[in-house]
Amino acid sequence: MSKLGDYTILPIAIPPSSAFPKPATHTLYLRPHAPKIPTDNDSRSLFVVNVPMDSTPAHFKAVFVSLIGAGRFESITFEHENRPSRAPNSEIDVAVKKGKKRKRMTNEETIEVDVELPPVWDRELRRSGSTALVVFVDQKSVELALKAVRKLHKSHAKPGKWPIWGEGVEDKVPALGSARYLTHHKMRYPGHAMLQANIDTFMTDWNKREEEKTRLTKKQRNVPDEDGFITVTRGGRTGPARIEDAEAKRLEKEEKERRKLEGLSEKPFYRFQLREIRKAEQAELVKRFEEDKARLLRMKEKRGRFKPER
Repeated sequence: MSKLGDYTILPIAIPPSSAFPKPATHTLYLRPHAPKIPTDNDSRSLFVVNVPMDSTPAHFKAVFVSLIGAGRFESITFEHENRPSRAPNSEIDVAVKKGKKRKRMTNEETIEVDVELPPVWDRELRRSGSTALVVFVDQKSVELALKAVRKLHKSHAKPGKWPIWGEGVEDKVPALGSARYLTHHKMRYPGHAMLQANIDTFMTDWNKREEEKTRLTKKQRNVPDEDGFITVTRGGRTGPARIEDAEAKRLEKEEKERRKLEGLSEKPFYRFQLREIRKAEQAELVKRFEEDKARLLRMKEKRGRFKPER
């Protein structure tokens, strides 16, 4: 059986080892990559299911080289990885450093500093049954890979004819088993130079953040708030706000309150506010009418009666 639903079945031969002295077969499931959100590399990518636990880019490169030849495999991204892992031409750089964040507490806030911690494992293992995304140089390479797998199924290939897992990469990847844990034990205690470089990086970043924090604190000491007061900060004493600044802030606050009240009267929200506004407008009109009427009477008394000339 060469297919299972949309997946093409690719058996790979697992050679005997000290942990399991008999040959075994592991099955990979391949299909063209078709995510819900398309990307530029979908047409030249293969989605792989049931990735072996000891997978590395070099292992997958060797598998596809045995199927379609060299020069067509570009990169692979394993599950939970953010960037593609490229298979190098020579040895694999196993001392990959991963960026971490350390939190250092202060009395006022928590500051996060980015540092690079020394690695403690020389090789990453995959979750059982995990997935990966293989990227080729072009779409034709994807078609050739699937075609090569189907061709092996049609020829009724024996287990020895399937791609052999790890063939040709023995000297390019770190060893597993007890050697892996011995290396892990040594890497847990890095040398003085590596520790010093890690500490220097941490302290340099920390000092930069502290200097920025100090600069902002000094700036706040001379800027009064809206009530005319200056924020009390740690690291020194400062005098009260100047009278001119405090008075300017007070006038600015009163102006904001006045505009707020005017905006409320211009755009009333409740019905009783509308009634009050209408009553006030009517009272203002009556008041102005009475004032105008009284002013006309005073003018008439002052000028006397008008006598036209004959």
